[in-house]
Amino acid sequence: MLHTSDFDFDLPPELIASHPLERRDASRILVIQESGIQDKHIRDFLDYLRPGDVVVFNNSRVIPARFDADGHEITLHTAVDDKNWWGLCKKFNKINIGDTLTMVNGTTITVMDKDEESGLLLRFNCDNVFDVLGRVGKMPLPPYMKRDAEIADSTRYQTVYADPLGSMAAPTAGLHFTDELMREIEARGAKIVKITLHVGAGTWMPVKTENLNEHKMHSEWCCITPAQAEIINNATRVIAVGTTSLRTLESAARGAAPSARVAPICQTTDIFITPGYKFRAVDVLLTNFHLPKSTLFMLVSAFSGLDEMKSAYAHAIAEKYRFFSYGDCCLLFRKESTDEI
Repeated sequence: MLHTSDFDFDLPPELIASHPLERRDASRILVIQESGIQDKHIRDFLDYLRPGDVVVFNNSRVIPARFDADGHEITLHTAVDDKNWWGLCKKFNKINIGDTLTMVNGTTITVMDKDEESGLLLRFNCDNVFDVLGRVGKMPLPPYMKRDAEIADSTRYQTVYADPLGSMAAPTAGLHFTDELMREIEARGAKIVKITLHVGAGTWMPVKTENLNEHKMHSEWCCITPAQAEIINNATRVIAVGTTSLRTLESAARGAAPSARVAPICQTTDIFITPGYKFRAVDVLLTNFHLPKSTLFMLVSAFSGLDEMKSAYAHAIAEKYRFFSYGDCCLLFRKESTDEI
């Protein structure tokens, strides 16, 4: 049985990318196959495509979900409805249920509830939360960047195809793609499908329990339409761009007919993928490099093997690849026999 400590590794802090490269398509890509690993660039992704492939992207748009209210920095992460959101706050213990906080534009929010894991349940006293955040909110950069959001982050911490608002973290594997690269994918005979998973704060959280079975996975809303499911089910191969795309696809596989990869889905998912999981929908995964002991490093280890991923990450560290949200990426091919739980 694997434990959380099995997914730990040492990462030099200077390899954490705190800013994006000047060009989206300047990133490196580490191609990891059973035959070995190769150092490539993101444009080489096109050479691994085949006619009949379906490349699946997560099109969720990041909300400028971080804001100040009466001296408190709050980051929204989960919507309950149009008016009520859960948010994390650095001074959690100094705020009480029933308190009213005022944002810098004068909008007031009422604290409706508190929870040690979810933070504060906030009711916004305004007509449209997104409009308010668009005026005063900041992009919710991950804590490991150790800096405040800058003007450039409003576009660079967003994919070029982002559409429905809903994420408090970017689906970062998609940050490498330009409009030109998207067109060239289709020119190679592959199809593009843009599904949706609204990324929550849990994407950054390390697993704190040593026993994986005791970890409480965060829940996120996702959607694949019937028309999209039909395209995916007719694919020769399904290539997921990002772990959020993969998690949505594998969640949709749970209710699919035996002959299908996925069924249409519009609901929350808390799927937790660890070694021993049997993949049903995804054949290839493009993803960034992930945090030690994170659910995402567990996911890629389930997809390509724990020993293989540790070796690949060691190579990436030696070759000074850039890690995490603004970092480089890797291309993984599903290993049919993965490590046991």
